Amino acid sequence: MAGRPGRCRPEVASRPGPGRRGPLAGRLDAATVRVPRKLAALKDRLEFGPPKSAAGVRVVALPAAAVESLREHLAEYVEGGPDSLIFTGAKGAPLRSSNFGRAVKWTKTVASVGLAGFHFHDLRHTGNTLAAAFGASTRELMHRMGHATMRAALIYQHATSERDREIASAMDRRIAGEGRRRR
Repeated sequence: MAGRPGRCRPEVASRPGPGRRGPLAGRLDAATVRVPRKLAALKDRLEFGPPKSAAGVRVVALPAAAVESLREHLAEYVEGGPDSLIFTGAKGAPLRSSNFGRAVKWTKTVASVGLAGFHFHDLRHTGNTLAAAFGASTRELMHRMGHATMRAALIYQHATSERDREIASAMDRRIAGEGRRRR
């Protein structure tokens, strides 16, 4: 997304994968990110803790564009060791959903690229819908999202006419290929 503020650029780039504002650890040389815990926004405080289920603790592969963006971000904004917060506000405090939009000028930024009305969480939906369209199984989607049940993963496996056409084309290729072998 051109024009998005540099401090949160990699968060937006990586959101279609694991997508968490909280602490992440990873091996960028292996193009992975580890999600060891969550940061919960309670009424009067932020609190670190375990994910909702054991499935929330996971290692997720990232696309190359997100890796490069994260590498640059780590060098410029993150001090400390592997337990440091990767995404913080300008003063180093954890980001809350209530101040994230203002901090990155979300509404203005998405409108400037023709996505008016696009919400931050829509990145998670988009990324997981793309993963499903590229052939991710229900189990693979559950892993990427950190879900213990199939219910949430199935949301992203809705059929699209484009994917239906790809499936039919793949079937044609397989049928044509096997027809030639039998002759």
